Amino acid sequence: MSNETLYLKIEKNSLVFDRHVKLEDIAKMECADEAVLRKLKQKKIYSFSDAIDTKKQKNQMQVFSVLKIIELIHEEYPNLTVSNEGESDFIVEYIPNPKKPKWMNVLKTAVLCVIIFFGSAFTIMAFNNDIAVTEVFGKLYEQVMGTEPAGVTELEICYCIGLGLGIVIFFNHVGKKKITPDPTPIQVEMRKYETDIDTTFIENAGRKGHSIDVN
Repeated sequence: MSNETLYLKIEKNSLVFDRHVKLEDIAKMECADEAVLRKLKQKKIYSFSDAIDTKKQKNQMQVFSVLKIIELIHEEYPNLTVSNEGESDFIVEYIPNPKKPKWMNVLKTAVLCVIIFFGSAFTIMAFNNDIAVTEVFGKLYEQVMGTEPAGVTELEICYCIGLGLGIVIFFNHVGKKKITPDPTPIQVEMRKYETDIDTTFIENAGRKGHSIDVN
């Protein structure tokens, strides 16, 4: 085989649903030699342990170095030049049972909605009480109208409407639809959180010697 170049791109975190992990499951590859590409896509790089009791199956994670992947590729094609366009260290996460009962997802969503609703309501009420919004609105109403407020006024109503609209606009989400194509603040924070988790997991695995690397 002539000295071809294989371009390899692997993301920091890859999900697999088969415990026998092939190179095509975690990597995107490009090579001028189609035969080489087809064979390498079927190259097995790792096998997760098989859980006996399916009810107790849990996600398994393993950290790899891209040097180990290059070493495995060179076992098949010693003269192949590999150009790494992705991460130098990455995580492969094996999910043995990706399909969960629909009622379980509905239950989790309902519980999460209840927690968020009452938690947000308590936070808003605590904030308003801390800065004495009622007193501020009362004094403002008295200065403008010349009389003391009797019950709920236009200020409280507008404040409630504006608070709801502000939350919707800020989070850029109404039901399943987004107001603009930009990522929502929650999506941005979740991506940052996932990146921090992956980085920490990789560093801990490297320090403990649990990462699969070249000798």
